[in-house]
Amino acid sequence: MNYTDSIFILFFSITFVAYYLVHKAQLQLLILVIASLFFYAWQSPPLLAIFLCSWFVTSLSSYGVLVANSPSRAKVFAAGGVIINLLLLGFFKYKFLVIQNLSALPHQDPQTLGEWLILAPLPIGISFYTFHGISLLIDIYRGNAAIFAERRPNLNQHLKETLLYLVFFPQLIAGPIIKARDFYPQVALKRYQDIDFPGCFRILVLGYFLKSVIADNISEQTYWIAYPYFLWKSSGDLLLLLYGYSAQIFADFAGYSLIAIGLAKLLGYKLPDNFNFPYLSSSISEFWRRWHISLSSWLREYLYIPLGGNQKGIARTYVNLIIVMLLGGLWHGAAWSFAIWGLWHGMGLVLERPWLDTPVFTSTNPVLKGARIFAVFNFVTIGWLFFKLQDFSQAWIYLTALLHSNAGGITAISKVNVILIFYSVFIFAYHVLNQYKNVLPGAMKDFLYGAMLFLIVTNPGPSAPFIYFQF
Repeated sequence: MNYTDSIFILFFSITFVAYYLVHKAQLQLLILVIASLFFYAWQSPPLLAIFLCSWFVTSLSSYGVLVANSPSRAKVFAAGGVIINLLLLGFFKYKFLVIQNLSALPHQDPQTLGEWLILAPLPIGISFYTFHGISLLIDIYRGNAAIFAERRPNLNQHLKETLLYLVFFPQLIAGPIIKARDFYPQVALKRYQDIDFPGCFRILVLGYFLKSVIADNISEQTYWIAYPYFLWKSSGDLLLLLYGYSAQIFADFAGYSLIAIGLAKLLGYKLPDNFNFPYLSSSISEFWRRWHISLSSWLREYLYIPLGGNQKGIARTYVNLIIVMLLGGLWHGAAWSFAIWGLWHGMGLVLERPWLDTPVFTSTNPVLKGARIFAVFNFVTIGWLFFKLQDFSQAWIYLTALLHSNAGGITAISKVNVILIFYSVFIFAYHVLNQYKNVLPGAMKDFLYGAMLFLIVTNPGPSAPFIYFQF
């Protein structure tokens, strides 16, 4: 169920009305859980069973940690829950890295449970609800989830609240990732009169504008990046296509995140911000503090710091950065191109780290800072090629053509180039305007939101799935 489809608008409207018609926290929780399970099962009901297995394991093991009467017993429950969640994620997401030729299987239509498991597609949102489950287990084990210590919920209540935490439909598919200690305290009675409608309106208009108007219109042009179509393009065209894809993937994912935040806000829940104008970053480390913030903070807290962070010497710090970015790359998808993408960013973080305290990076000179922003943007843009072309050999051919094409410059002011430039300009204007948001008159802001709403209605691109839904 795509958030831009009319069926989703109908689904959310029914859920919203039913949710606020009841005035008991437990009934609201039940309505959200039912709606979320329906939403999850909409595309492929059998995959709901995999999610429910993850929920059951996470709920029981986290409750075991919560009521354990000794540290060793709590550690066993926590470790067991984390391991089982990782095994589920590893099997369903990465089995195709091992099983290269599915045609060798005896049946393409599964005849047994084992064959169904092997042939089952990637369950939607598995990366996100697995990370949520691990966050819950580690937070309780570390004693960070003080809300549990205060309430000491019984098993039945814990099962219901954990089910909502894992399946909450606004952010189930692609985040933002919210830590357990930030979500559980919000499970309470919500009142219609407490809704910040102007704030929700602004968030949703911006989110749908980025997705429907920018990302979906650009996606019609960036199909030229696919093999073998890019072979017919000049170096200038290929570079412009990559810049266009940079704009598209930002608009697509930032748009989704804003929609998720806005929908959750309408239901009385606060999700973390996920983007902070990442294409204004003047270093790669800054980029990762601005891009997919919820994932970056999750990796830092639950992987980078436990590995030792930067507290065990320079060499170990570099190794930790490479490991975290490699695993972060593989988390995005079961293709070696994602591992290359992770290594690309990991090496970038390692190479820039010794220079971060030098004038090259600390200077506030506008020219020097602009040069850093331009360099980081191009570094990130090249990396996106491994997202678009998940066959590494094709990505390498594209890079070779980009650097060694016989044709020079942009071959023509074609329709593709004009559309790419036109819609990409909105993304860069969006980043630049943010620098002046505090001096823009209120009337100007209202006009901009009105213009975005008008374009959402009159000029949406062909509806396309969110890019991050595949992860």
